[in-house]
Amino acid sequence: MQALDFSDQTVLITGASRGIGYGVAQLFAECGADVHIMARGQDTLEAASTLSDKTNRQVTGWVCDITNSQSVDSVFSQLPKLDTFVANAGLELVTPITDTTSEAEARFRRVIDVNVIGTYLSTRAAVPLIKGGGNIIITSSIWGTTAEAELGAYIASKHANLGFMRVLAKELGPRDIRVNAVCPGWVLTDPARETLRQMAQERDVSEDVVASEISSQQSLPGIQSPADMALSYLYLASSLAKNITGQKINADRGAVQG
Repeated sequence: MQALDFSDQTVLITGASRGIGYGVAQLFAECGADVHIMARGQDTLEAASTLSDKTNRQVTGWVCDITNSQSVDSVFSQLPKLDTFVANAGLELVTPITDTTSEAEARFRRVIDVNVIGTYLSTRAAVPLIKGGGNIIITSSIWGTTAEAELGAYIASKHANLGFMRVLAKELGPRDIRVNAVCPGWVLTDPARETLRQMAQERDVSEDVVASEISSQQSLPGIQSPADMALSYLYLASSLAKNITGQKINADRGAVQG
């Protein structure tokens, strides 16, 4: 479809060395975009090389700590322009309020630092590169509108992501820049698998039992893969969504309605 042809467009996705970001990067590249991926680890460069081989397009990888403004600015200063920026990088850790250890406080601060401050710093750096007609997509979560026990830091951060998205939609609308969010439900990423493991361990049940319970709470059964998520991002970045800004899309197999 012509609307999903991203030839001559430049797209940067944070947190794209694996998981949802990797799936989004692959589909953008397959649809002709000039794709850049950014993540903290050296495996980002390997992921970029693998994506280049898979899609027969050059995908560029950048090693960057999004919580460090100098690291962020160093990457963005090397890009001539952006048509789509996907603020996808995120961290999910269990942070029960009853855990009063210094380690628990450090985990809470780290989640907020990555998911809120990192999203702010990277988006701030992206905005000057985006011309009219461009767009920003933030990865929030269905837990940005609801809650789950013992994930206080993660859920607070995802609520913050949605508030930030709505503010940016109003700020950047006069420049013809659209800002939206995708709210994934359960997706089989490495952090989600770790959360499943911890939830199962706390209840002394198997991970399959927890996964089955999660699936049963959805309108459509089954837990989606990262690749399943990518079309939501391409839709929001395309001309098909030219009148959509300040909105969230729940891509959650019907886990949350509204």
